[in-house]
Amino acid sequence: MRAIWTGAVTFGLVNVPVKVYAATEDHDVPLRQVHDADGGRIRYERRCEVCGEKVEFANIDKAYDDGERTVVLTEDDFKALPSERSREIEVVQFVPSGQVEPIMLDSSYYLEPDSKSPKAYHLLRRTLEETDLTAIVKFALRRKTRLGALRVRGDVLVLQTLRWADEVRAAEFPGATPDVTVGAQELKMAAALVEQFSGDFHPEDYEDDYQRELRLLIEAKLEKGDVLDTEATFGKAAEEETGGDVVDLMEALRRSLEAKRAKAAGGPAAGAAGAEEKKPARKKKGA
Repeated sequence: MRAIWTGAVTFGLVNVPVKVYAATEDHDVPLRQVHDADGGRIRYERRCEVCGEKVEFANIDKAYDDGERTVVLTEDDFKALPSERSREIEVVQFVPSGQVEPIMLDSSYYLEPDSKSPKAYHLLRRTLEETDLTAIVKFALRRKTRLGALRVRGDVLVLQTLRWADEVRAAEFPGATPDVTVGAQELKMAAALVEQFSGDFHPEDYEDDYQRELRLLIEAKLEKGDVLDTEATFGKAAEEETGGDVVDLMEALRRSLEAKRAKAAGGPAAGAAGAEEKKPARKKKGA
């Protein structure tokens, strides 16, 4: 992992030097846009509308347009902002953890102690853990002043950015406040149904089925030979071809789906399909 930011958590006169790491990552299959006629890669150019020249990132500034006037903001302008120069994660309040609504949460970051004496870091972590409080903090990151929630996850502090109050939209649609009467028997039956699905939450029990099936589809196309020349399409050296039997795409998908259904039903995988899937689906709790 590589630190994306260094600074310090401050509250009162206490200063806790930390390094910030992204706590999550995207697991989606990387896909490129290509021309459907010949498979050629689609590329986008940064071209100036005034002079028509192609512009490099180093020569691009940002601008604000109010409809009548435009003001250009340079890199030096952004660096001059006081908030941009700050390297502090300032604690402004400690609140009960249950008061931080999930809809407010955005990105998550791990905080690592950045000091030869990490006692202050672990003191803050233990205090939050034992009091069941969350620290509300303000800090600047990537040209934005941000609100955040500092809480404990295992043995580390986690910083979760929060949306500002005016960024959370009100539920302004008719169904938000329905004039409906729910009977006692209906509530009782609904509660019984909920009880059948109840249990402890284990995130590792669940899998992104769409991404798994997309990978399976890609592998089946590769095995079938339904491919393009990588070097001609993407400008890279083509990878060495691997041998193997040609597999019918629909047959591979059919057998894989049968294996998935059999596993979900608690039975053995159908034929060799289970062996073909490199990462078989886990059985979801309550399935």
